[in-house]
Amino acid sequence: MPARKDPDASANVPSFYGAELRYKREAAGLTLEQLAEESFRGVPFLSQIERGERRMPLDLARHVDTKLGTDGFFERRCEDARKAKQFGHAEYFADVAEMEPFAETIEDWAPMAIPGLLQTELYARAMVRTSLPWLRPVVVEKQVGARMERAKLWEREERPAFWAILHGSLIRNSLLPSMEMADQLDHIARVVRSSQSVLQILPETSAAHPMLMGMIRVMTFPDAPPVVYTEGLHSGQLIDFPALVKDYRRSYDLLRAAALSPEASLARIEAAAEDFRNGTHRD
Repeated sequence: MPARKDPDASANVPSFYGAELRYKREAAGLTLEQLAEESFRGVPFLSQIERGERRMPLDLARHVDTKLGTDGFFERRCEDARKAKQFGHAEYFADVAEMEPFAETIEDWAPMAIPGLLQTELYARAMVRTSLPWLRPVVVEKQVGARMERAKLWEREERPAFWAILHGSLIRNSLLPSMEMADQLDHIARVVRSSQSVLQILPETSAAHPMLMGMIRVMTFPDAPPVVYTEGLHSGQLIDFPALVKDYRRSYDLLRAAALSPEASLARIEAAAEDFRNGTHRD
C-alpha cells in the first residue's frame, strides 16, 4: 500500500482546511467512505479536499458539520477557503488553478484564445483588458500576475504531460502588435519544445469537427478520477461525472485526429512568428 500523503497544513488556507477535515474525521473514527455517505459526493472528491486540492462546496460543508458534530465550523470556514483559492483568478476557475499542479496530464482545446499556460505577460494583459474592460488596473495586474504564476509549472522537474490543440485562427489573427505577437508565438514553440509537450494546430479549413461548442480542458490525476473543465464568457463548469468525462475524452481524441501533426504544427507557428517579425504577415 502506498504511503499516505499528508497535507502541509501551513502551506495555505485550503491545506489547513483539508488537514483539519482529516483530523476531525479520523477523531470521529470515520473512513472517507462513511463520511461521503448521503453527501452526493464521491470519495475521491473528499480526498482531494483533505489534501487541499479542492474547495469544499457549502452543501458538503453543512453535511460534514452534521456528520462530525463540528458545530458549523466547516460551513463558517468555507468562505475563507474560497477566497484563498482565487489568487487573482475568476471564482469559477479557482478550483482548476488549484488542481493544475497536481495533474498527471493536461489536455487543452483552444478555439478562441491561446491557453493561459502558454501566454506571455503581454498577451495575458491584452486578453484581460479586452474581455473585461471595466476592471480597475490593479485588478487587471492581479489577474495577469495569477496567470504568470501558473506558468511556473514549466519550471518544475515533475510537471504534467501537456497536450494542446489550437485553432488555426489563433496564429493568424493578432491580438498584439506584430513584434509582440511574434514573441508570443516564439514563446509557445519554446515552451512546447523545452517541456516535451505536444501541440497541434486545427486548420481553419476544418469547418466541422467534434469541438464546435467551445473550449475544454481534460485533466487526469495519479490518485483521483479525471475531470473536464468547460468555459463560457463569464462562467465555467468543472465536470467529474464519469460518463460525461468519457464522452469529452473521446471527442478530444477525434479532434487530435483532425489536427495537423505536432511537427507540422510547430513549423506553422514558427513560420507565422517569422512573418509577424518580418512584416510579411497577412490577415
